[in-house]
Amino acid sequence: MSIFANLQNRIDLTHIPYTDRGSRLMLFRRDHQFYIRMSERWVKYEAEMGHYRQRPPMIDQLMILDENHSPVNFTVESTPYRVDCHSPIGDFTWCMIDPETYLLALPAGRFGMSFEAQVLSGVADRRGGTMQGKSRRNIAYTTNAQLLRNEIHPAPNGYLRIDLEIKAESGQAMLFNVTPRLGYNRTIPDPTTAIDRVQNRWRNWLNAVPPVLDEYRAQYDYAWWVMAAGLMNTRFYFTREAMSPSKIHYVGAWHWDQFFHALAYRHVDAQLAEDQLRIFLDHQRADGMIPDAVHDEGVVDSLTFPIAADVTKPPLIAWTALKLYEHSGHRDFIEEVYEPIQRWHNWWVNYNRDKSGLYEYRHPFSSGLDDCPLWDEGLPVIAPDLNTYLILQQESLGRMAEILGDTSTAQRYRQGAENLTKLMMEMLWDEEKGFFRSLYQNKPVAAFTLFNLMPLFTGRFPESVNRRLIAHLTDPTKFWTQWPLATVAIDDPSFDAMQMWRGPTWANINYLFVDALRRVGQPQLADELAHKTLMMIMQHPDIYEYYNPITGERPPKSAPIFGWTSAVFIDLAIQMTRLNGE
Repeated sequence: MSIFANLQNRIDLTHIPYTDRGSRLMLFRRDHQFYIRMSERWVKYEAEMGHYRQRPPMIDQLMILDENHSPVNFTVESTPYRVDCHSPIGDFTWCMIDPETYLLALPAGRFGMSFEAQVLSGVADRRGGTMQGKSRRNIAYTTNAQLLRNEIHPAPNGYLRIDLEIKAESGQAMLFNVTPRLGYNRTIPDPTTAIDRVQNRWRNWLNAVPPVLDEYRAQYDYAWWVMAAGLMNTRFYFTREAMSPSKIHYVGAWHWDQFFHALAYRHVDAQLAEDQLRIFLDHQRADGMIPDAVHDEGVVDSLTFPIAADVTKPPLIAWTALKLYEHSGHRDFIEEVYEPIQRWHNWWVNYNRDKSGLYEYRHPFSSGLDDCPLWDEGLPVIAPDLNTYLILQQESLGRMAEILGDTSTAQRYRQGAENLTKLMMEMLWDEEKGFFRSLYQNKPVAAFTLFNLMPLFTGRFPESVNRRLIAHLTDPTKFWTQWPLATVAIDDPSFDAMQMWRGPTWANINYLFVDALRRVGQPQLADELAHKTLMMIMQHPDIYEYYNPITGERPPKSAPIFGWTSAVFIDLAIQMTRLNGE
């Protein structure tokens, strides 16, 4: 079987675009038209040009025309390295030859082509034309076929319209280069050679992945496609090659998403895995804070909505760094990140600790749980999950200190973890309810969520506490639904199976609980949760941000081609394969 067999026609150009590693371009189709969107923010132009999810395409309404100037219909076949469009006048093949350039291999014959470009001005020449955009995104279209007609003129929507009549021979092509640079790529390679080069690169990527059980293989291959296609190359503030959670829905790199992405990349490329952490440490503030997101033009480290505050994400970077080290053995990586992570921990200590000594979220987005009902009553909130993560962070920093030979600091961090564990038990444990409470203004928050059970992850609480947490976790009337784990108890008044952090199942949270269950000596339950998570993700041809915990369906706002769900699928599939002795 071809290594690409499981990826045949997964890229449908309607819901799943044709894109490639490093690129910010995405090729879609709309009936008989193609269009190219950008995965870029354009902060300076957002008020005028719209939010990136709704912004018009850079190239739109691209059509192939027959001798009567009528649009040609086509059928599409796709692989990661090419998209073949079969039409009555011949076959056209798309291939992304670099992160800023699509090649369209042309059939022999005479035909028309037209498209609109989101630019201010343009000049036609004998090989095509160049156009300048307001957003400093410039476009060149270039062909080595004969141009019988090549006209640029205004379109009613403010775009420029390009009308071409082409006489092509076999082996000729058209390039579409969309770039922020002053220079254009107008060098046309031999299409067969170019496509072969891209095919070989994808073959090498897929050949490098660890083997898994056959039952996981189809979605596993697709998950690895997502993990490569979602990468964006360096540009300005985007200092490392890093994964975008979903090029369609989330532009740039996002803080705790990168930790889960790194767990997948560690299986194929240690530096790529480490770079998912480095891109955030590159932008660490002087006070130790690590921003929420990094994009080409800057970082997101504060927001005014729904309240004005610094915004970051849960402190799981030390836990992740240790997992990378345990896989690679790269002691130098621990040397590199140890002090920045210490400064990160100190930021939480200095700016986010309540007078009781417990830690609180001061912006809902810093939790990663944007619309969770834990924030419905107000902020700041002392949250069990945050304090759990900070216990794990101190454990991880202690382990790093030990690796680096600093035994006294290692002991200090371990003692800090123990002290915080005792404080959580004293201040947050609800003996009557059997879970850890969140506190707002020193009063328990009413909502019962999965994050009230997160202290299980520490592995530090008494067996009697763990038993009660697990009883809630596995209760089918609470969290252990048909497709566990619901993020809000399904009998809680705030539960909504389709609304982001108010009920849906998230694969990354399941992953943390799989780890938690192994920590507390529940390997069979951990395996069951891992298996159910894999089965949930395998239900659909695409991989989504979150899922309905009762039906397993995709909620309307759940982002497609999603990074951390793909990364979790990869790591759990590898875990389950190795547990089965394969």
